Amino acid sequence: MADLQSADGPKTILLVSGMSGAGKTTALKTLEDMGWEVVDNLPLTLLDRLLAAPLAQDQRDKDRPLAIGIDARTRGYDAAAIVQRIKALRESGALDIDTLYLDCAGAELERRFAETRRLHPLAQDRPAADGIARERELTEPLRRWSGQVIDTTAMSANALQQEIRSRFDRGSAVQSVLTILSFGFSRGMPRNADLVFDMRYLRNPHWDDALRPQTGLSDAVGAYIAQDPVYDRSLEQIEELLLTLLPRYQEQGKAYVTIAFGCTGGRHRSVHVAERVAGRLRQAGFSPTVLHRNMESAPQNAVDEDKSRHNG
Repeated sequence: MADLQSADGPKTILLVSGMSGAGKTTALKTLEDMGWEVVDNLPLTLLDRLLAAPLAQDQRDKDRPLAIGIDARTRGYDAAAIVQRIKALRESGALDIDTLYLDCAGAELERRFAETRRLHPLAQDRPAADGIARERELTEPLRRWSGQVIDTTAMSANALQQEIRSRFDRGSAVQSVLTILSFGFSRGMPRNADLVFDMRYLRNPHWDDALRPQTGLSDAVGAYIAQDPVYDRSLEQIEELLLTLLPRYQEQGKAYVTIAFGCTGGRHRSVHVAERVAGRLRQAGFSPTVLHRNMESAPQNAVDEDKSRHNG
C-alpha cells in the first residue's frame, strides 16, 4: 500500500456505495455540486494511487474532499476486502474516511427498473429481482459496516439531494442537523425517523366540510385542532421532551436527528403540529428544516375516514 501519510492528496474521503437504482448517481452529482471531487467506478486496484496523487498546481483548496463511487460492477469488487482496506487507511491516521451506503427495498427497486426500462447490471438476461437479490448479497458486508446508511425507498430524487446536502455540507453548524417531518400513517411510516409522535388523538379537521380541503398550514385548521382539550398540555410536554433530548443527542455525537409527526392522511394535524414544534425549537436556538411528506397528497377518503373513526 502506498505511503499516504506524506501524500499531498485528499485528506477527507467518502466512499459511496449501495444498491443499483438506490440513488448513487444522484448522491455523487449532489456532492459534486457542493464542491467535492467525485470519481465514479474507479477500479479498486487504483485506489491507493489516486489517494497518493498530488493535487493539480492550480488547486487552491487542498482540503477539497473526495467522494469515490463504487458498486458491484466495479472491477475487483469484494465488499469484505473493501472493508479491510478502509480499516487499514483509517489506521494510517492520514485520512478522514467514511462510507455511505444507499439502500432501497427490493420491490421499489424493481418498480424503478421497470419504469425506466433499464436492465439491472447483474441481471442482463434475467428478471431484475434476481440481480437485486444477488447484489444485496454481494454488498451486505459493506452495508453492515458503513458509517452512514440512507434508505431511499420513500425518497424522491429531490429529497435525496436535500439529505445529502444536509449530511455533507462542510459549512454546517456543529449542532445536530435537525429535520421535522409530517406524514400520513395511511401512506406508510417514514423510514429514517429517529422519533415518531402519533397525532391522531387530536381533533380531526377532516370531519369539517369547510376545513377538509385545507391543510395544517391554514390558521382555521390550526384553530380547530387547538380546541382539543388536551392540545396545549400534550404539545407542551412533547416540546419539553424534545428540548431535553436534542442537546443530549448532540452531546453523544448524533449529527442528524429526524422527528416525525404523523396523523391519518398527513395533511392536517401532523402538518400543524410540525410547524408549531419547529417554531418552538427555533425560539430555543435550534434550526430545524420542516418537510411535509404528504401535505399535497390527494385525500384518500375511504381510507382516511375509516381510520379516523378509530383513531381520531
